[in-house]
Amino acid sequence: MILINGKPDSQIAVTDRAMQYGDGCFTTMLVESGEIRLWPFHLERLKETLSLLDIAPPNWDELVATVNDLAENYPVKGGLKVLISRGSGGRGYSASGCDKTQVIVSAFPWPAHYRQWQQDGIALGVCQQRLSHSPMLAGHKHLNRLEQVLLKREAEQHQWLDAVVLDVAGNVVESIASNIFWRRGNTLYTPNLKLSGVKGVMRRHILQLVTELDYCLEIVNSPLDSLLCADEVFITNALMALVPVNEINGIIFTQRTLLGELNKRLYSC
Repeated sequence: MILINGKPDSQIAVTDRAMQYGDGCFTTMLVESGEIRLWPFHLERLKETLSLLDIAPPNWDELVATVNDLAENYPVKGGLKVLISRGSGGRGYSASGCDKTQVIVSAFPWPAHYRQWQQDGIALGVCQQRLSHSPMLAGHKHLNRLEQVLLKREAEQHQWLDAVVLDVAGNVVESIASNIFWRRGNTLYTPNLKLSGVKGVMRRHILQLVTELDYCLEIVNSPLDSLLCADEVFITNALMALVPVNEINGIIFTQRTLLGELNKRLYSC
């Protein structure tokens, strides 16, 4: 199902700036038992990105009502995506006069293969292509995802399920569609996302949960070698939650100590 501004529709103007310039943002959410997991984090991130892009906010009450109504259709698991565009405007980069914000909400089945990933873990490749530095947009889930499209093509060519992605300085940033964490001893590491990458809502949730556990947390600029020396590695996003990483570049990871502790506390705060 697709709703545009709250009404069933599947067409949008070719002049819409989401199509012309990627001028907007989105978020993808897990629905369980009719409820949206981490919805306050998703909503807050949408608001922050719209503020950054200076896009007129939609009617938030109507959006909340729409996504809650759709969530009720998934008594077990499902997915929802909210995409917000600046709307249509004249030719050129100027957004002057664009004040009819468009909200597209779509519902879809939960990807069933994530259950096997959660149980069995996956192996990661390492992409040769590098993420650029983009301090103006780093951390935000804006609509310009061409780097991820190219990275996914690279992964598919190598038949990788997912892959570690570095930035142009050689530091670990994330996987193609997930955030990445690794533990060495009593310290949990995750990349600094001030120059590249997306600050996922599950990443934010994990950062909160770790404060309740007996682990140190470091947000780092680290090369691949630091990741490969880990005792434990896992990736996260809102749809798949936590997925253990079994192997990267032939290096095997077997421990799931922290992963188990986090899964016991998932969605508890």
